Amino acid sequence: MNISKTLARLRKENGLTQSAAAGFVRERSGKSCTSKSVSNWETGVAMPSVDQFLWLCELYGVGDVLAFRDLSGEYRGIGKLNALGKSRVEEYITMLSGNALFAESQDGYYDVVKPQRVIKLYDIPVAAGTGFFLDSDAYEDLEVDKTVPQNADFAVRVSGDSMTPRFVDGQIVFIKEQQTLDVGEIGIFALDGDSYIKRLGHGELLSLNARYRPIKIREYALFHVFGKVVG
Repeated sequence: MNISKTLARLRKENGLTQSAAAGFVRERSGKSCTSKSVSNWETGVAMPSVDQFLWLCELYGVGDVLAFRDLSGEYRGIGKLNALGKSRVEEYITMLSGNALFAESQDGYYDVVKPQRVIKLYDIPVAAGTGFFLDSDAYEDLEVDKTVPQNADFAVRVSGDSMTPRFVDGQIVFIKEQQTLDVGEIGIFALDGDSYIKRLGHGELLSLNARYRPIKIREYALFHVFGKVVG
């Protein structure tokens, strides 16, 4: 049985509707979650994030990852997954092992494993071509390792190609939150309701891709600096 079908079975065994499950996850995580989200998880259209998955486990009373394995101890269908699918399975195993509810030490008692560093990854990408508004309420928690600069406060995804070759479409970049930048530094900016990743020039925002013209910061424009790109 795959994870999607197992989630559906556990919900039904607990006598819960998809709406009730969504409400529980939404209340605990503080993030948007609807009955449609739960339906997508149970049909395999999408997968819950790691924290959403853990809240579902708590709601359904799952205290052992064996609930998602067959009796032989092998994950069903894992051999049919590509590298991305296998990495997602390993991600869930790692997260479950690092949670006090599921991590078991050699003597049979649960260990509390210190969580990795977590920063916000905003859902709406900043534009490297045209602008998108950065919604400060729409984000997911992103666990990062030591390769991410310690002064990074949040992360965003790049959209477009105007900052190539240094930053490419879909790339996650890490930001130190600050309200001012020096000329020549690369940061995240809001200009008249749109957000950009650009290099700050003298009264303008500059792209690294020469095909894009500078964006002028006019005298009465609504302009704000979100932070400096640090990784």
